[in-house]
Amino acid sequence: MTQEHRSKSGFETRAIHAGYEPDPLTGAVIPPIYATSTYKQDGVGGMRGGYEYSRSGNPTRTALEGNLAALEEGERGFAFASGLAAEDTLLRTILKPGDHAVIPDDAYGGTFRQFDKVHKLWGIAHSPAAVSDVDAVRAAIQPGKTKVVWIETPTNPLLNIGDIEALAGVAHEAGALLVVDNTFASPYLQQPIPLGADVVVHSTTKYCGGHSDVVGGALVVRELELSEQIAFHQNSIGGIAGPFDAWLVLRGLKTLGVRMDRHCDNAEKVVEFLTSHSAVSQVIYPGLEEHPGHVIAGKQMKRYGGIVSFRVTGGEAHALDVCAKAEVFTLGESLGGVESLIEHPGRMTHASVAGTDLEVPSDLIRLSVGIETAEDLLADLDRALG
Repeated sequence: MTQEHRSKSGFETRAIHAGYEPDPLTGAVIPPIYATSTYKQDGVGGMRGGYEYSRSGNPTRTALEGNLAALEEGERGFAFASGLAAEDTLLRTILKPGDHAVIPDDAYGGTFRQFDKVHKLWGIAHSPAAVSDVDAVRAAIQPGKTKVVWIETPTNPLLNIGDIEALAGVAHEAGALLVVDNTFASPYLQQPIPLGADVVVHSTTKYCGGHSDVVGGALVVRELELSEQIAFHQNSIGGIAGPFDAWLVLRGLKTLGVRMDRHCDNAEKVVEFLTSHSAVSQVIYPGLEEHPGHVIAGKQMKRYGGIVSFRVTGGEAHALDVCAKAEVFTLGESLGGVESLIEHPGRMTHASVAGTDLEVPSDLIRLSVGIETAEDLLADLDRALG
């Protein structure tokens, strides 16, 4: 299959084939794990295939980066050691002291920590705004200073929805870039770049890898000029994905489509169960018609995802009790693996925003709904809720 044909193919076909041609020597259909730090050169400066040192480039990582770019319909992809390594490299590429960023008012705790505790020390300011409110984002922009509008959609953990196309217009009017953290949706459910985003961010630890056996991150970029700048910083900073990690994520991407369909199927059944349970005070899921972002999510997402958040009666004590009693749902941070996870954001993933404007409700529980038998998941929640 030629690259031209591949670029016009369906998502699942690209997920399996894009980024790598079968090895011409052996015919291997899966990219090898190139566990090498350096490469023999044919004379000084005579690199084979452009490879000289694996921080600068590695064939396994190249295959993953090409696959990610194809799935997100971007110009170029970059693979990193973690999602936060990807974010840090991007911010050091596009921001300088004195610049300003708009971030979600319910951002992932690690993202908030990076803006507030790391980049703030280097003179980069930030303002939170609700990604679901285009006017609020516009009002948070500081003319001449705001260089990036950073959104998650759906957000973590409150599952708010940002209108990517509208926010891209707002950012570009201000001369800023729109960066979209697409981790919760995955490239299968949402492609922000065709909607106007300039950069897509992923924690590939989550749905892209899909099996809770790898930590990784990625950027996919719309424009060639920015991609060249990121490539320079990726090599200079060095937070790259190792070959085995790149291979694991690439393997996970091949089944992303079928896994996401099952995640969504199960999540919808969980939502239906929770909405009728007396111990649940609120269910937060973009697929519900009463969700304020339901219409926008339906416009820009294929389905509504595998993450479900809900609030319980009885406050924090009950929420902690539910997390402790669940058995099929494993108590643990992260998300997007084949197994179902349950967590208390206020004490776990979002502890870093406690006491700030981004603090999450103490009675909130977040589920990453896996691909187990749905009836087992419902029975487990029923027991845990008491």
